[in-house]
Amino acid sequence: MPYDQSWMGFGLVGALEAGVISLVVGLVVFIVLHLWGRTQGWSLGLEVSWAAIVSLLLAGGNDLWNLFYFNYGRLQSLQLLRARLAEVHDPDSIGLRVLFDFVGVGIGIYLGWLLFARRRRSP
Repeated sequence: MPYDQSWMGFGLVGALEAGVISLVVGLVVFIVLHLWGRTQGWSLGLEVSWAAIVSLLLAGGNDLWNLFYFNYGRLQSLQLLRARLAEVHDPDSIGLRVLFDFVGVGIGIYLGWLLFARRRRSP
């Protein structure tokens, strides 16, 4: 989700903020998909996988796209590269933000599983 990142920090601080946002998004998406998937007869694996995909696209989609574009996009000139880099918040730490997006989504889904989907053993 291309949200305004101008308020975020740079470097590790910005990556931690992106990770926390991804954690919250992963938790909320898993809870919604778990409640809806339970009525549809989904397995837990299906809920977790769709929650991971949707959460990564929502929370870190813009960073993932920029990382992909800078690695595989055909930048024809130095001016085009400068123009694209000017649009990105903290291009030096984009890989770190993407890593923390993945980790945050994973932790958010795990917390959602702990709170809502884990089967509790009865004594």
